[in-house]
Amino acid sequence: MIPQNVQKCIDACNECMKACEQCFSACLQEPDVGARVHCISMLRDCADICSLTAQYLARNSMSAKQICSLCASICEACAEHCSKFKDEHCKTCVEMCKKCAEVCRNMAA
Repeated sequence: MIPQNVQKCIDACNECMKACEQCFSACLQEPDVGARVHCISMLRDCADICSLTAQYLARNSMSAKQICSLCASICEACAEHCSKFKDEHCKTCVEMCKKCAEVCRNMAA
């Protein structure tokens, strides 16, 4: 059985990954897509690291703390990039990234 704090982090990572994937797809449809190139790239990185972090946590990897620390840093950077845009999908992504970063930081401590 997975401890509650680990499951909370897995859930936060999965929710953040989902928000980043949705924001990524939505940003590609925005009229100012050219201005979002760095944000779109960051969204892809964030979605990938969140997915990987959930996997490491689920298997109780010895490297889970290190990957959680990296995930937190990437989530914080993604939130910063997305906060430059005021679309609803970006706002949701910022919220999920900040939540995931906080939970991952706690796991990495």
